Amino acid sequence: MGGELDPVEAARAWAAQDPDEVTRAQLEALLARVDAGDPDARAEVGTRFAGRLSFGTAGLRGELGAGPLRMNRVLVAQAAAGLAAYLLSREAHPSVVIGYDGRLGSEVFARDTAELMAGAGVRAILLPRLLPTPVLAFAVRELGTSAGVMVTASHNPATDNGYKVYLGGPDHGSQIVPPADAQIEAEIVRVASGSIAELPRSADYELATEEVVDAYVRRTAALAPHPHPLRVVYTAMHGVGWETAHRVFTAAGFTDIVSVAPQQDPDPAFPTVDFPNPEEPGAMDLAFATATAAGAELVIANDPDADRVAVGVPDGAGGWRRLSGNEVGWLLGWRAVRRHAAENTDHGTLACSLVSSPALGVVARKEGLDFAETLTGFKWISRVGDLVYGYEEALGYLVDPDKVRDKDGISAAVAVLALFSELKADGVAFREHEAAFADRYGAFASGQISIRVSELARIPELMARLRAHPPTEVGGIRVERIDDFAGGFGAFPPSDILRIWLAGGSRVIVRPSGTEPKLKCYLDTRSDEGTVAERQAAADAALAALDAGMRGLLSGEDHF
Repeated sequence: MGGELDPVEAARAWAAQDPDEVTRAQLEALLARVDAGDPDARAEVGTRFAGRLSFGTAGLRGELGAGPLRMNRVLVAQAAAGLAAYLLSREAHPSVVIGYDGRLGSEVFARDTAELMAGAGVRAILLPRLLPTPVLAFAVRELGTSAGVMVTASHNPATDNGYKVYLGGPDHGSQIVPPADAQIEAEIVRVASGSIAELPRSADYELATEEVVDAYVRRTAALAPHPHPLRVVYTAMHGVGWETAHRVFTAAGFTDIVSVAPQQDPDPAFPTVDFPNPEEPGAMDLAFATATAAGAELVIANDPDADRVAVGVPDGAGGWRRLSGNEVGWLLGWRAVRRHAAENTDHGTLACSLVSSPALGVVARKEGLDFAETLTGFKWISRVGDLVYGYEEALGYLVDPDKVRDKDGISAAVAVLALFSELKADGVAFREHEAAFADRYGAFASGQISIRVSELARIPELMARLRAHPPTEVGGIRVERIDDFAGGFGAFPPSDILRIWLAGGSRVIVRPSGTEPKLKCYLDTRSDEGTVAERQAAADAALAALDAGMRGLLSGEDHF
């Protein structure tokens, strides 16, 4: 609707159909200012109606507010009706399970979806209460539904919400990928040409029983078969993880869990953190302080919808350090390989996203397993055949592919607890375990540079400049070759990605961010020469050289 009309007229039509008193009043006040000749109000209408949110990485995500470029009940109704039409085009009697987290608007968006799905003739099942995203992903497979919808903005700022879509059947509960995303989007645009007031609704949807949650807890707890006591601090970061995670940990035999009380219960304002993302500087400070006071051995942090996990370990100097996503990724991969071998299975695949550390590929090759690299996002990782384990460096891990085909921060937390429990039972310090990995597979180091720009046009300009003037060295390390994904590369579709291979096995990947006005550089180095200490020192030194080199190469840009 917003793309065909003048933005102001589109705003009037939007307000007329908006069932939400708050966003309708917001829009009506804005229109009143437009009618009074306020140019700022007209410009604001333009920012809300100059397009519409489209299905991206996993569905919709954006700031709450009125208009098609915001998350609100009108947009969600259009999405639900469009998804219903898509499902009905695929099968005669489709079904959908719907979950929601503790963010502002999540429960209302979920109930709107259930009513509209039921009104369209789709069997709709609403989860019994606010729950983590992995429970919804599990429910798609457990209940055998055609699709799943999770209302969440994951670790985005408090002002955001989102709408994540999974497909069952031949998609096995994975997130949507092309061409399904474009087909669903086309149905949503068709629905948006009319008024949501005309869409049929029904209260004849089902409410799932607690059994689906119980089943998730049982399956996840089974990932730690022989627990050894650990004192652990856990934070839900004001999200929905605590209740489910605590049940799982207890069922697995980890009972000495200290919760970060100020962050335990769902709070959509996220009052103790600037951004509810464990990767952000300072986000885990409260957890580390709690761990020090409690004499804990380990810190576990979920993001607000509990599909990601961060891990904190003692730093040896009385403080704490957060392991990087890659460090957790390759260590859980090594554990997955050992467990897989113990089951006398000689085939399987390890997978990670293209921008994650090459370490997992080294593990796979050394242990005789297949390895797959994918584009970023678990919608790709989860679809790898014969998958044993997958991860991406942004704190996402898939440790139980038979149960959930998405990143799962609670299952991954149990795998971390099991790993540290096993080490403690064997009398092995974590640093010794890290050294054993470096001894077997080599030492690795990873880093990242994010260049924020004030104008999105600067990003393609930067990428074009790199293509026109490819570097011959970075930080004094010789460039051996550059893979350009612009026209497709191997099995990868065309993507705005450059992969720079350097002497000694180092690598730099440059790509635009999919969610922010940033150019992102992923730096990875490795060394398998000399002692473990010498290997790590060499990898760290190469990483420092790459970091300085890339910053120099791209210096002078906005906000750099």
